[in-house]
Amino acid sequence: MFIEIKGVQFVNKGAELMLASVVERVKQYWPDAEIVLEGNPFSPYKSRALLGAYQKLSLRKNVLDLNSFAYYLPKSVRNYLKKWGIVTEADIDVVLDAAGFAYGDQWGALKVTHLGGELNRYKKHGCKYIFLPQALGPFTREKDIKTLKASLPNASLICAREEDSYNNIRGIIGDASNLIQMPDFTNAVKGIVPDYWQGGDKKVCFVPNSNMIGVKNRNLDWKKNYISIMQMLIERVKQQGFIPVLLNHEGEGDRDICDQLNALFDNSIEVIEESHPLKVKGIIGASKAIVCSRFHGCVSALSQGVPNLGTSWSHKYEQLYREYEVSELLIDPLASEDALVESMDNVLNDNQEFVNCINKNADKYKAITEEMWSRVVAVVNG
Repeated sequence: MFIEIKGVQFVNKGAELMLASVVERVKQYWPDAEIVLEGNPFSPYKSRALLGAYQKLSLRKNVLDLNSFAYYLPKSVRNYLKKWGIVTEADIDVVLDAAGFAYGDQWGALKVTHLGGELNRYKKHGCKYIFLPQALGPFTREKDIKTLKASLPNASLICAREEDSYNNIRGIIGDASNLIQMPDFTNAVKGIVPDYWQGGDKKVCFVPNSNMIGVKNRNLDWKKNYISIMQMLIERVKQQGFIPVLLNHEGEGDRDICDQLNALFDNSIEVIEESHPLKVKGIIGASKAIVCSRFHGCVSALSQGVPNLGTSWSHKYEQLYREYEVSELLIDPLASEDALVESMDNVLNDNQEFVNCINKNADKYKAITEEMWSRVVAVVNG
């Protein structure tokens, strides 16, 4: 059986954490299955090869999608390609879509067009397509809605990650039997604390996100105030006797923000570039607190009971903090300096009310993640 893990990569640590989570489950539930990954600039050959993954040959370039021709290739040709570690769409038995957040108005319409084509072809040829928990929508483009209305019923299972995403899809296909709501699934995977991370109980990790000041963020207040708010919070951490650390969760864009912030403090702040996603989660879990703008960084903190001040450029953050019943830990871009100081102090001063609430919901959502995987296994094996 060939299982494609779709939408993951090796630069964004959240996406790589999702990949690690799915690989762990595939090995657990289907030990004889072969993993397939599609190559892209953020998923280089050497990284895929280390996983022992087959490469999916994509017959697509921009608007041109010729993947339907893969089904007409003789089996002898496809078997020959497999000897070189290459498979086509026609060889895939199961797709586990772990894109995280890739379909909606904030992304190009071409993604929905290609998705619709895949769903229709896979259904026709007996491949099971499963959307693992992810943010979906909103969808307001008429063409996208038409495409999704026709193709989403062909998915074997759609796991919307939160209520807004669930309603975005429900508004298109109604109360479909293949649509359910499940939380982010990286909460269940265990992190690894690297040897070099010492004295974490005195350290506060700051995880920036270039999207906070990028074109995808429609909140102009955040674009204007993001750097100054992060600077203010770092200053407060230092005043309280803790050590701020900058943790790069994704590539060059986030590194640029790390450098901007560090320059405001004469480059005196440690900047961590950790390539292993489980070690990134381990660092977060072994910290005093975290100020985070990356969704999976927030999940890594909350799922391990670490108090976490968050920022938001998408509805997925608001919903996450509502689920953990700590919406007050999500920062307002127009908050006064006094309010920001109070918020920072709340996560530094061992506020047991927050910790108990976070731990209670961490256990709850880990149990729901196990339910989600049971549903996925039933669909794949059914």
